[in-house]
Amino acid sequence: LQNVRIDPSSISFNMWKDIPVPFYLSVHFFEVLNPKQVLWGAKPVLSQRGPYVYREYRYKTNITFHDNDTVSFLEYRNLFFQPDLSNGTEGDYIVVPNILMMGAAMMVEKLPNIFKILLSGALAGLKQKAFMNRTVGEIMWGYEDPLIDTINTIFPGLFPFNGKFGLFVQFNDSNSGLFTVNTGMKNISQVHMVDSWNGLKEVNYWRSNQCNMINGTAGQMWPPFMSPTSLEFYSPDACRSLTLVYEQSGKFKGVPTYRFVAPKTLFANGTDYPPNEGFCPCMQSGIQNVSTCRYNAPMFLSHPHFYNADPSLVDAVKGLNPSRDQHALFLDVHPMTGIPMNCSIKLQLNLYIKQVSDIIQTGRIKPVVLPLLWFAESGSIDGSVLNQFYTNLVLLPSLLEYLQYIFLGLSVPLIISAAVLMVMNK
Repeated sequence: LQNVRIDPSSISFNMWKDIPVPFYLSVHFFEVLNPKQVLWGAKPVLSQRGPYVYREYRYKTNITFHDNDTVSFLEYRNLFFQPDLSNGTEGDYIVVPNILMMGAAMMVEKLPNIFKILLSGALAGLKQKAFMNRTVGEIMWGYEDPLIDTINTIFPGLFPFNGKFGLFVQFNDSNSGLFTVNTGMKNISQVHMVDSWNGLKEVNYWRSNQCNMINGTAGQMWPPFMSPTSLEFYSPDACRSLTLVYEQSGKFKGVPTYRFVAPKTLFANGTDYPPNEGFCPCMQSGIQNVSTCRYNAPMFLSHPHFYNADPSLVDAVKGLNPSRDQHALFLDVHPMTGIPMNCSIKLQLNLYIKQVSDIIQTGRIKPVVLPLLWFAESGSIDGSVLNQFYTNLVLLPSLLEYLQYIFLGLSVPLIISAAVLMVMNK
């Protein structure tokens, strides 16, 4: 118990502070093969590109212990491209939706027509099109686009971006917010449980108190002596708490584990799963509307290839092949310590596109939730850390149990002999 608390003297503290597990971010893009046809109402044909793999380093700073058995910290992520593990380079060109343009069109759809006409004129002047041909590096880490300044001029406050726009521009060399978690010094069952995030006890993105709750841990470790039921963690990237459910017991390189997976209800809509009504307005089951925490851009979160989603989402495009083996997420956790041994968290980012009246650049695009990319954050304990785990948590307990039976076996004849001597002496 002493060694799983968040305490500088515990064995697990350095592992918690500077995670020694090699994490990798693998990104798969969906290229649109028929952009001109889609502009005039055809079904999008997609081709998966990648993976583009990045080595991910995580470390904590601003670690501050408080008197109420909590500790605050910022966790940073640094990503480095791994050419030898990737199928392609950051210089690869990929045809994808013009996220800025389509996002802006959807965001002004319900404004008076004059604003849509102004935007359409600005898009024409800047020669903006519904689809763009950009490099992986530009889509990931940002590209300069005069559309950003134009939108900020016409619609002040509509976009939070200045300079470059990229899907992962705020992901690299950045932190996931100020977490305050329990240390477990007074109550070991609360260790790693989130007390607040950015000073908040709950978020205000969603329409119900239940959906706004910050539950579970920060997603790195869990309290020890886990039960085979479920685990929870708050994900700033998903803007919500996520609950995974127990699937099966197993072993990872000899170490006992519980496997937790996403339930089918994770991204279900409010009709199929009423507790998720607070995440609406909803569309089909299997996609979650995250526009409220993504600057009102029409973005949706799902499992890769719309795995576990309404079949109509897969049918609306060509080129998707949902598969449990390839697209389901999982966490393998050592139940005694609550430390993950092996994990792969997979999510897909989608953009809702359609024709917007008075904006000629949207053509006759039929409404569709279009996959942009899916990514997997994966890591597993290995090397000296795994050896330490195996020695302390598998080998030594097994040896002690074996010796216990040996000593028990030796003690039986000694007890019998002592009893016989006592009888003879009488």
